Amino acid sequence: MSVRPCIPWPDKRLRSVAAPVDTITEEIRAIWADMIDTMEAMPGVGLAAPQIGVMLRLAVVDASDARGQAVRMANPEILHASAQMRRHDEGSPNLPGVWAQIERPRAVTVRFMNETGTLEDRDFVGLWATSVQHQIDHLNGRMYFDHLSKLKRDMLLRRARKAG
Repeated sequence: MSVRPCIPWPDKRLRSVAAPVDTITEEIRAIWADMIDTMEAMPGVGLAAPQIGVMLRLAVVDASDARGQAVRMANPEILHASAQMRRHDEGSPNLPGVWAQIERPRAVTVRFMNETGTLEDRDFVGLWATSVQHQIDHLNGRMYFDHLSKLKRDMLLRRARKAG
C-alpha cells in the first residue's frame, strides 16, 4: 500500500460532509490500508478519508503504544458519550505546525461497519475516544479548531499561516 498526501487547509473538501459507504469492497480495504500507512508515517493516532481527499465516511484509529492495532471504521457514529471530559492537544496534518487543547468526552460508544462489513458497537476511552471523535468531525466537515472560541480559532489560523 502507500502513503497518500494530506490535502492542505483550507481545501473545501475539509468542510464537506463525506458520503456513506454501502458495502466493504476490496477498493475500500485498499483505501483503509493506505490510510493506515499514511497515519503511521505522520505519525498520528487516526485519519479520516477526507484528509487525503477521499470523500467517503472511512476512518482509522490506532492509539495503542505498540501500534499495529488500527481499527477500521466505515460510517462511524457516536451512540453515547460520557459526561466526564478529557483535554488533549490536537492537531492535523492538513494544518501542520499548530495544535490546540480540545476538551471532548473521555469515553464514547461508537457504531460502525467493520472490515468484514458487520455493524459493530465498540467503547473507546482516553486517547482512543479523542481520536475517534476527531475523525468523525472530519467526516462531518469539521476541524478540531471548530471547538475553540472564535478568538482562539483566529489566533491558531494566524499562527498556521505564519508557520506555513
